[in-house]
Amino acid sequence: MSLSAHEAALYQNALKHVAELSLNLMAVKVTNHPSDFNGWCLELIDVCKNRINFDLLDDHQLKPLKKLTELLASGIGVSQFRMAGIAPWPFYVEFLTGQQTNHALEERLRLLNFIRGIKTQPLNSLIKEDRLAFVGKHTANHDPKVFDFDVEWFGATKGAKAFQQIIDTDASLIEQALEHIPLEGEVNREHYQAFVDDYSKAFTAINEKPLLYPATRLLAMRRPDQFVVLTSAKVDDICQGLGISKLSTTDFSGYWSGIVSAIRAMHWWRSEEPELEEEKALWHHRAILLDMLLYADEATAQKSNYLKLLNKPTRAKASGGSRTVKKTKESAEAMVDRVLADEEIPDFIKAQRDSIVAQVQAGKKIDEIIALLNKIFG
Repeated sequence: MSLSAHEAALYQNALKHVAELSLNLMAVKVTNHPSDFNGWCLELIDVCKNRINFDLLDDHQLKPLKKLTELLASGIGVSQFRMAGIAPWPFYVEFLTGQQTNHALEERLRLLNFIRGIKTQPLNSLIKEDRLAFVGKHTANHDPKVFDFDVEWFGATKGAKAFQQIIDTDASLIEQALEHIPLEGEVNREHYQAFVDDYSKAFTAINEKPLLYPATRLLAMRRPDQFVVLTSAKVDDICQGLGISKLSTTDFSGYWSGIVSAIRAMHWWRSEEPELEEEKALWHHRAILLDMLLYADEATAQKSNYLKLLNKPTRAKASGGSRTVKKTKESAEAMVDRVLADEEIPDFIKAQRDSIVAQVQAGKKIDEIIALLNKIFG
C-alpha cells in the first residue's frame, strides 16, 4: 500500500492494537483482502464492530479494541480526504450519494434548505428557535413537525459557552460580521478577514477569546459552497486528510490558508454547476458536505436529535415528572403558521389557529394538536 505520512502513522498505531487482539481477529473468517489503505480500514473496522466474537474477548481487550476502532475510523476519513484531493466532480457526487444513508444526506439538505430561507434576515430578528438552528444548538423547542432535521448536523455549538452568551444576549456584532460574506459570488480573503475582525469584537466585548469552530458554523451556513464546519471531533481527521497541521481553536488564519485554500484547489470544487437537477443541490453545498468523507456507520444517522424527538414516546404527566418546555408567543405563532401554510392542512384546522398557538406556547407538540383536532372534527 502506498501511504501518506498521516496514513502510515495511523497504520502503525493500528498494528500495535491488532497485536493485542490477534487471536480474536484470526478467528474471524475474512474473504475480502483489500490492497489499499482505505479498503483495509473499512474491512477491519467491520470485523471489529460486527464480526468479532465479543463473548471471547477478555475485559482487558475491550480498551485496545475501542482504540483500534477509533484509529480505523480516522484512517478511513484521512484516506478519503486524500482521494478527494484528486477526484473530479462525478466521483465526488458518487461518493456523497453512496454515503447518503449513513450520513443522513436528505436530512442534512433539509436543514440547509431551511437555512437558505432565513439567512437573509438579521439574526436578532429571528425567533429563538430559528436563530439556534442557524448557529447549531438543538433544544426541546425544535418541534419535529416544523424542524424536520437535526439543527446540529455539520457541527454543534452548544458547548461554546461564550459564543452562546453572545447569541443569547445580542447577536448584532455577529450579524455585522456575517454581512461581510457575500451571499453569492466570490468570497475572497478580504471578505473573510473583515468577518473575523467583527466576529472577534463580539468576544472582546465580553472579555473572551474568539473561537474558531463556531465561526466556521456561521460561515458554512452563510456560504455552504465555500466553507466547511470544524468541531473538536472532526478537526484532527480533516486536517490530517488535507495534509496540514491541526488548527487550534483560535487559528483563523490557518482556517483560510490551510483548509479553505485546500478545498478550492480540489477538482470537484472548481467544477462548473452541473446540468442534472439532482446534482445541483450537492454543488451548491459542496464545501459543507465535505465532512461526509469522514467515517459513519448505520448508527450515525440514528443519532439525529430530530429523530429522537420525533420518536420520543408521549408520557403521561405525573407529579415530579419532566418540566414542560414552553415557547414564547412569537415562536409559537411562527412555527404554527409554517405548518398551517401547508395546502394539505384542512380549513377547519386552520380556523383553529389561535387555539393551536396557545397550546404550542404551553408546550404541546403541533402534530399532536393537529392529530387531536382531526380526530374530533375530521
